[in-house]
Amino acid sequence: MVTLEEVRQLVDIFYGKVRNDDILSDIFNGVIQDNWPAHLEKMYRFWQTVLLGEHTYYGSPLAPHIKLPVQGTHFDRWKQLFMETGDENFTGEKAAEAKFRAEKMAEMFQLKIEYFKHIE
Repeated sequence: MVTLEEVRQLVDIFYGKVRNDDILSDIFNGVIQDNWPAHLEKMYRFWQTVLLGEHTYYGSPLAPHIKLPVQGTHFDRWKQLFMETGDENFTGEKAAEAKFRAEKMAEMFQLKIEYFKHIE
């Protein structure tokens, strides 16, 4: 995975799974609703910045997630689908980096979301 087209493919396949997943679909579809094209564009830019070093994403990725009704089960499933998508469709150093970064981001998001739930 070294091109923007491959990043787009990763995002499309992964979020296709999320949109139809028994555990995640209600949360994602409930928040994003019919704005999936705009969300996917944002995710293309995010992963393009993270994996390709092409700074096209600006913003705070955590902020939109802080108030979501998510728990450890949701993060576990998100990571499982991401790893599965990576393993089924990509090989190489960037594919490994994508999975590593996704896992670390999910762990950090989970910790911060749990923290903010407890201070409210």
